[in-house]
Amino acid sequence: MATANKVIITCAVTGSIHTPSMSPYLPVTAEEIAEAAIGAAEAGAAIVHLHARNPVDGRPDQSPEAFEPFLKVIKQRSDLVVNLTTGGSPFMSVEERIRPATVWKPEVASLNMGSMNFGLFPMLNRFKEFKHEWEPQMLENSRDLVFRNSFKDIEYALRTLNETGTRYEFECYDTSHLYNLHYFWQMGLVKAPLFIQTVFGLLGGIGAHQEDVLHMKRTADRLFGDNYRWSVLGAGRAQMPVAAMGAAMGGNVRVGLEDSLWLGKGKFAESNAAQVTQVRQILEGLGLEIATPAEARDILALKGADQVAF
Repeated sequence: MATANKVIITCAVTGSIHTPSMSPYLPVTAEEIAEAAIGAAEAGAAIVHLHARNPVDGRPDQSPEAFEPFLKVIKQRSDLVVNLTTGGSPFMSVEERIRPATVWKPEVASLNMGSMNFGLFPMLNRFKEFKHEWEPQMLENSRDLVFRNSFKDIEYALRTLNETGTRYEFECYDTSHLYNLHYFWQMGLVKAPLFIQTVFGLLGGIGAHQEDVLHMKRTADRLFGDNYRWSVLGAGRAQMPVAAMGAAMGGNVRVGLEDSLWLGKGKFAESNAAQVTQVRQILEGLGLEIATPAEARDILALKGADQVAF
């Protein structure tokens, strides 16, 4: 298989965790998000994972209309695989969170595989000054936040989005999420190859120690065998170490300003492309080849860019 040794780089360009006051480089407007995605593609990303924000204050915005301007630009200017969030913000209902993917029918949508504590409040220790009142409030409120992704919620998302031909980036923040995914796979609601994104280092989920990465990989191997494609995501300072560990173990990688604002100790990443370039250097230093968008479509058995609704 020609793509067997190719590594897929996913870039998550903005997310809903970091707030505009935390970095001057965080994309907020539709134009900034589109440019960030194109830059990531030029640096080597095959997939771009997308959230939308209010262009005035940077709040997460899951209205389908907020996605439309940058979706059309990205499709016109690149061959990227577009992956739309169904995570949105932990403070939103599942009905609100899946609306963009339902409307735009992307090739890939993210899907969190379990409820969890979602602690963002430690960032208040690093960041003290905020432009918008909602930013510190959101961080503080995460002390009492359970990010709901119940079995009912997950089944609702799957049954709704399966009709569109969209496949999934299954975001697994702990081993229990792998078992939840296995349940839905056994039910027949999801089909192989499963694209499993194991997430490390977010407070409320599994840590980012080498043993944590190994444990998630061993568990996924035991549950899914050859029926999945593995990717890793490290939060904050764990981004590049986890990417290096995952790639050395045969995995794909995800980077981007959604997951980390940094390029090194105390050094902001000035663009998403800078993180893609850095992780590409790590991968190529390991003797690995980078997958193109076309190769990523083949590896993940995607429906193709001509089957989306944007």
